[in-house]
Amino acid sequence: MLSSCMPIRLPVSRWSHAGVRSTIAAKRTFASPAGHASQPQKSTVNIVEVGPRDGLQNEKGTIIPVDLKVELINRLGRAGVTNVEAGSFVSPKWVPQMAGTAEVLKGIDRLPGVHYAVLVPNERGLQDLLALLESHTASSPLTDEISIFTAATESFCKRNLNCSVAESLDNLKRVTRTALDKGLRVRGYVSVVVACPFEGKVDPRRVRDVTRELLDMGCYEVSLGETIGQGRPHEVADMIEEVKKAVPVEKLAGHFHDTYGTGVANVLTALQHGIRTIDSSVGGLGGCPYAPGATGNVATEDVLYALQDSPYHVHGSVQGGGTIDLEKMVDIGWWISEKLGRESVSRAGRAVRSKQNREVKSSVSSKL
Repeated sequence: MLSSCMPIRLPVSRWSHAGVRSTIAAKRTFASPAGHASQPQKSTVNIVEVGPRDGLQNEKGTIIPVDLKVELINRLGRAGVTNVEAGSFVSPKWVPQMAGTAEVLKGIDRLPGVHYAVLVPNERGLQDLLALLESHTASSPLTDEISIFTAATESFCKRNLNCSVAESLDNLKRVTRTALDKGLRVRGYVSVVVACPFEGKVDPRRVRDVTRELLDMGCYEVSLGETIGQGRPHEVADMIEEVKKAVPVEKLAGHFHDTYGTGVANVLTALQHGIRTIDSSVGGLGGCPYAPGATGNVATEDVLYALQDSPYHVHGSVQGGGTIDLEKMVDIGWWISEKLGRESVSRAGRAVRSKQNREVKSSVSSKL
């Protein structure tokens, strides 16, 4: 990754006015929606769609065109998604598929109430983003949120950020301070919260301490990343309970990969232990360039199906009818997967597509 630069001092930008600050300061709601008195209220679950960033960053071969990324983000917004990771301001030398993030931000159709976050690994990345925002002349900013990340183990942090965990936290404090001063929301990630590809099982106390540091520096939420998809529900439960000893559960999110097929089970475990924000990726896209063997993120379609008719309500925009539309997400998952030259790996996506195909065949047969 790029090494961190010296702290930057930029003038207050014209888009960091009081009105934008008040919009940016608004947090995701965790309140249960009002319902009929005879019906039990459902707990609201927020989905952060990471497909355009975490999902695409590990794609091999041909660089994915900007217009395809833009179309993916636009389709997700029209399906009801309210939080989309749109890209990353990281050196294309290290993550080639994230090249063109500035053009992606300029090209997407912004929908009201939708956040288009970008990953910022260090001060250089933030400097590039702020320069872009300064040059943007429209009344609303291209983005109102950044994501920052570190890891729970020294080996993973060294491999990913070329520094120790302590050094990464010091760097991120400067990034966070500058971003907050500019009116940006900051969301944190902790990678390898259950198992590390280089060190094995991770002590949950290390996850707890790093998470606390990220919140103390100003992150409004920290996503606990089960990066290599090796964690099992009981391990996820133990980790969350340890983190909760130092951190309010309302400040936590869950980020699970599906390498061993436990992605949805780990999502349900996280919800049972009080977490109400889940990261997922349409079509199960994903992987990690620095986590050997890790496969895709838990598929958004699988999470949506698992939560149907449950005690949980998935929050979404008016485009999705107040939730995130499962069938639209299935269509998006198949569309982007085919564009990448393969089939969707979402189990729910495959089942829904199979059902759709059977219904089409039945309809055709009935007309013969």
